[in-house]
Amino acid sequence: MVNDFIEIKGLTKNFGERKLFGKSENFLKAVDDVSINIEKGKTLGLVGESGCGKSTLGRCLLRLVDADEGKIFYEGNDILAISEKEFVSYRKKMQIVFQDPYSTLNPRMTVGSILKEIVKFHKIRKGKEVEEYIGKLLDKVGLNKNAVNKYPHEFSGGQRQRIAIARALAVEPEFIVCDEPVSALDVSIQSQILNLLIDLQKDLGLTYLFISHDLSVVKHISDKIAVMYLGKIVEYGDTNQLFNETFHPYTITLLDSVPEPVIGIKKEKSISAGDTVKLPGITDGCAFAPRCPDAMEVCRKEFPKEFKDAEHSVYCHLKLK
Repeated sequence: MVNDFIEIKGLTKNFGERKLFGKSENFLKAVDDVSINIEKGKTLGLVGESGCGKSTLGRCLLRLVDADEGKIFYEGNDILAISEKEFVSYRKKMQIVFQDPYSTLNPRMTVGSILKEIVKFHKIRKGKEVEEYIGKLLDKVGLNKNAVNKYPHEFSGGQRQRIAIARALAVEPEFIVCDEPVSALDVSIQSQILNLLIDLQKDLGLTYLFISHDLSVVKHISDKIAVMYLGKIVEYGDTNQLFNETFHPYTITLLDSVPEPVIGIKKEKSISAGDTVKLPGITDGCAFAPRCPDAMEVCRKEFPKEFKDAEHSVYCHLKLK
């Protein structure tokens, strides 16, 4: 599509043991042949249970983790096909905000020092402009300029996340991976951070991949949503359409796990969460089949092809039936 900013094709990342000779053995496909697009200036919400591969996908996009197969096109250029030296120019364009800001902020450095180090290293500003630039950064994320002289432990969780956002913005990026950025915060603070991210996107034209296990949070910020289960995308579409016309049994399970007043939709059926079973990469069928009450024999043998209706895609044999 013309508006596609980031295009992911057949992305795969495996973890685990390998034989010295021959094929891989006892491995886990954390990301399993994922193909998806992110439009410029928009937010793609990536949702799924813990351990489904969401964060690994986000880290592969930034080359913090090396993908085993696939391509990632950033404005038409395959960033997996270039050397680390060539990729340096993309480092400023692509940033990440982690779940726990305290563990990613140097406790021995003041906020001013943390931001100043980044700005000077990447030559964003020089000389006297650096101090003024940092002051504006803090103002953008809703922090007082006096914060430059304080250490991370002197701030609340919500304030530390604002510092982490300021650090990501310091290099003037175009794309930010938000990896569970509000899951460790109180509900009242969550809404403040979400609204801040939305405002920054409008003001700066940012593009987000927003990772979360909470559908109510993803619904609030996302233009489109991709549902991930054991490394594979099982449903994808426009946010409102996906919530109003949910089909995949796993997506329905996620919706059932959220209080109905929060989502405000009528659920057609409920599926027991059960246990995640079978490692992806070992079975050729749908990974959700062992937990799905409507699973057929074909579900256990073949992964379903894509069924697409306008901007809504589903990978389910029930839909193809």
